[in-house]
Amino acid sequence: MKKKILIGLGIVGILAVAAFIFVSQGAKKSPRETTSFKHDGLDITVAYGRPFKRGRLIFGQEEDKALQPYGKYWRMGANAVTAITFSKNVNFGGKPVNAGSYRMYAIPGATVWQIGLNSEYDVYFGATEPDYSKDIAKIEVPAETTDKETDQFTISFQTDSAAVSMNLMWDKVLVKVPITIQ
Repeated sequence: MKKKILIGLGIVGILAVAAFIFVSQGAKKSPRETTSFKHDGLDITVAYGRPFKRGRLIFGQEEDKALQPYGKYWRMGANAVTAITFSKNVNFGGKPVNAGSYRMYAIPGATVWQIGLNSEYDVYFGATEPDYSKDIAKIEVPAETTDKETDQFTISFQTDSAAVSMNLMWDKVLVKVPITIQ
C-alpha cells in the first residue's frame, strides 16, 4: 500500500515539474502583461500574452503561411485569452458596453478588423473560438499599415480631446479602437 502511495506521489511530482517547465518556457516566448488606462474615473485593464514576430509573416493569407490568417479568429495575444475590464459603462467603438470583464478577440483583415467582446472571459486557453452567441459587442475598425515595425504584440492607450484610443500594434499593423465613457 505504501509503495503504491509513493509511486502515485512520484508521478504527481513529475507531472507538476513538467507543467512548471512547460508554463515557464511559454512565458519566455510570449510573456503575459497587464496594461491599464485611468482617466476621469474610468479604469481600463487589459491582460494579454505578448508574442514576438521572430521573422514570421504575422498577418496575411493562409496560403502564404501567415501566423494569423485574414478572416480567422485570433485571441489577440498568446497562451491565455485576452481579458479586458472596464470600471464604468463605455462605448466601445460606438457600441454600448456595461462595466465588467470580457474576453476580447479579433478577426483581422487586410484593411478592416472585427474586434469582439465576449462574456466568456474566464476561459484560460483561448485558442478555441468563443461561443459567439455570448458576444457583448462586435465592431469593425480600420487596420493601418505603418512604416514602423513592432516586434512584440503591444496593446497601449492614447487619449485625445474626444476619447481614449486602445492601440493594437504588431508587425507593421496598427488598429485603433475608440472608447468613450457613456
